[in-house]
Amino acid sequence: MKIFSAKDNKELDEYTVSKESITFYELMERAASMVTYEIISRWRRNTPVVVFAGPGNNGGDALAVARMLSQEGYAVTVYFFNPTDSASPNTLKNYELLQELDIPCEEVIKTFIPPTLTRGMLVVDGLFGVGLNAHLKGGYSSVVQLVNKSEAAVVSIDMPSGLFSEDNTQNNPNFIIKADLTVTLQYPKLALMLEENADYVGELIITDIGISPEILEEKETPLYYLETVEVAELLKRRKKYSDKRQYGHMLLVAGSAGMMGAAVMASKAALRSGVGLLTVHSAACGEDILQSSVPEAMFIADSNMNRVTNCSLSKWHNVVAVGPGLGKHRDTAEALTYLLNKANVPMVIDADALNIIAETKGLFSRIPKYSVITPHKYEFDRLFGPSKTTYQRLIKAKQIAVEHEITIVLKGASTAIIKSNGEIFFNSTGNPGMATAGSGDVLTGVISALIAQNYAPSDAAVLGVFLHGMAGDICLESESQESLMATDIVKNLGKAFKKLHTYNVK
Repeated sequence: MKIFSAKDNKELDEYTVSKESITFYELMERAASMVTYEIISRWRRNTPVVVFAGPGNNGGDALAVARMLSQEGYAVTVYFFNPTDSASPNTLKNYELLQELDIPCEEVIKTFIPPTLTRGMLVVDGLFGVGLNAHLKGGYSSVVQLVNKSEAAVVSIDMPSGLFSEDNTQNNPNFIIKADLTVTLQYPKLALMLEENADYVGELIITDIGISPEILEEKETPLYYLETVEVAELLKRRKKYSDKRQYGHMLLVAGSAGMMGAAVMASKAALRSGVGLLTVHSAACGEDILQSSVPEAMFIADSNMNRVTNCSLSKWHNVVAVGPGLGKHRDTAEALTYLLNKANVPMVIDADALNIIAETKGLFSRIPKYSVITPHKYEFDRLFGPSKTTYQRLIKAKQIAVEHEITIVLKGASTAIIKSNGEIFFNSTGNPGMATAGSGDVLTGVISALIAQNYAPSDAAVLGVFLHGMAGDICLESESQESLMATDIVKNLGKAFKKLHTYNVK
């Protein structure tokens, strides 16, 4: 699913109205009906509803929602903010309909007497949508503070009012609605994907309002939100007559004394993700652990008992994964330097390998082209310097990925996969239970195994992140978010592959 910028929104609407010979008012009705559906699916009809509507089209949507909710039996009170008497024609039309139906509606021009908002009430926020580019001031900022200080539930239409649709670095966080549910229209907006905005967005629902499929297909954008059907198209089917060598030989360099579990989890994840052959190079102390925990893997013991200090590559290895549980000892750093200098195949670099690179001048530039690095935000900032926001981090990651011809997996709640062509994909699978030790090690194993099977590294990153999250979601069928462990994700990788294959119609 494509993510469009705020400036694209008007073009998409205008094309749809022209192509389908409908009016902007009818498009507004579509949007309002979808928002209304989400509300009546969650809140009972005895829930008092207060609607705050602005003068623009977002306000028109809110006024239409107020009418529809009233017709469904909800007690609705509306505050229509039109201080400059500049409301859009369709917004005014919806306001007039409310008056005709005797739905309590106050037009706020100069004076606003705020209602009392209490627990058990529902606020519908339709003050401002995607077009906002300056932080809220005056009366609007007071409304936001009124809503945020109350215990009422809040549903925002398209965007929480006050939130810019993309970069909020210069915004005032005190004047942004904190929604419990954001029903965004047709496609997600970039700001809704970013960690720093999570408290404003709440639960996110993307609802289809019937924007023309033609313009959605034709309009170009570098931003995408992963959907199951689209990701399933990346999956390859195995041929009947094939052997393990056709599915790649992966070298995993991981583990050290006290951290062999990371190597075990990455190994199991790789094997559960279809790699044909797996060789693990690790500290000698880990041999018994690996051979007993993962008998399917081959093991090369380092000359050092407690850590990796030397490593050799074979011409048969078609991907190298390095980092989980590796530690940062000086001679481990030297071994990593050797690997980076000698590798002529894609690498997947994670965890301590990234930390070593961050601490060693000039080492990042030695990463082979088409490799994948998988930092979380702290690792990313250690590598490339601090960023105030996820938005800034994404801009920086895009520049680096393009310049160095690598893929960057910026891990988080909506993990972003930044390709070397500048495209950014946000993941839609996964849950907070996956914020647990070892989850990243599992992801390293999945992505590496896919590259070994001749998936393009950037596709392997997209597919691997999606499957990893899907396996985590499947875990919740039998586990809670609190009880979920990384090994549970490994156990459910097979179910994730199987589920995704059902969407692959090729």
